[in-house]
Amino acid sequence: MVPALRKAYNAAFTRERYEAFLKDLHSKYPGAIEFRIAETPVFIPREFADRVIDACESIIDLIVDPGFKQLTERAIPTADRVPNENDHSHFLVFDFGICTNEAGEVEPQLIEMQGFPSLFGFQVYYPEILRRHFAIPPDYSQYLHGHDRESYLDELRQVILGGLPPENVILLELKPHEQKTRIDFYCTQEYLGIQPVCLTELEQEGRQLFYRHAISGKRTQIKRIYNRVIFDELNKQEKAPVDIRQDLDVEWIGHPNWFYRISKFTLPFIHHPYVPKTFFLHEIKQPPADLENYVLKPLFSFAGTGVVIDVKPSDLDAIKDPENWILQRKVPYADLIPTPDIPAKVEIRMMYLWKDKDPRPRLAINLARLSKGKMIGVRYNQDKEWVGGSVGFFER
Repeated sequence: MVPALRKAYNAAFTRERYEAFLKDLHSKYPGAIEFRIAETPVFIPREFADRVIDACESIIDLIVDPGFKQLTERAIPTADRVPNENDHSHFLVFDFGICTNEAGEVEPQLIEMQGFPSLFGFQVYYPEILRRHFAIPPDYSQYLHGHDRESYLDELRQVILGGLPPENVILLELKPHEQKTRIDFYCTQEYLGIQPVCLTELEQEGRQLFYRHAISGKRTQIKRIYNRVIFDELNKQEKAPVDIRQDLDVEWIGHPNWFYRISKFTLPFIHHPYVPKTFFLHEIKQPPADLENYVLKPLFSFAGTGVVIDVKPSDLDAIKDPENWILQRKVPYADLIPTPDIPAKVEIRMMYLWKDKDPRPRLAINLARLSKGKMIGVRYNQDKEWVGGSVGFFER
């Protein structure tokens, strides 16, 4: 996307430098990074940044509309609805495929969105290590909206801690030390001082929750939960000692209901040149004649599970609950990043923080993912190089 920077980076790249970078990256938390880290970052020029930010802000206009909650009531499964929902999500992430349009211009196209946190800690740590080993121009940064490291971490601290002592705030997850994203939990603990806690470790007393602090051993009240539990996974587990769907005396950061409100469910309501046409399956009277140019997605799943890429009429006929599926026009990812063999495709995730009582969320940081398969994801990129987790360095 920035030809001069790409040419210089690829020319300077060696397998030895990459291996040294990985060794450095893994040294602080050995064994904690299970996902593949790509050989390269993505360099994002200012004009492309303006396009993708315009799309994000347009979507946010819909989310801050007073009628948004009513519009998305059906998105929350009855069994997963949690009491004491707040006014807004504390986190927004937007995934864009980087594509080329008919005029040959590079443009973003929205793939998915989430009212749920992402790797807000790891994306501080990892690009810093990358800079130690590769020449990244100083006027390019992973931080957005004018942030630098200090201002970003300060805002992240305000959103997650809300002014409370770190010991009264936990990062809640199912088996956090077994999750593939656990590196992010450890980075968050280092930066904010909050402990990753498994759902099975919670103790309940009336409406209050407690946990055992790892260092002091003290039974400590939980006043605020940085929620990383995905209910789709929770529902597959045996019943936990504490049902977090209860009316509990805790603040949720972010509240579980927003995971559903801001999700694939929202896509059919968005109208923007950088958002592909999306329809609820039960509202389609006649399937598109070019069905092969669409993707079929279940509303209530994550990490690409259940997605049908090469859709046939028989796939539509087989759906028993069409109100819980969407049909989305395919996004033709561009073969964008020159690599030693075939070019890599890119997906960029724009990550927003939303402080309590602020009228809108603010763009903060990003991540990127490189792929050479049909979809972004490990199972579509087995045994490939120059693919995996990455970061966008945006021109200041």
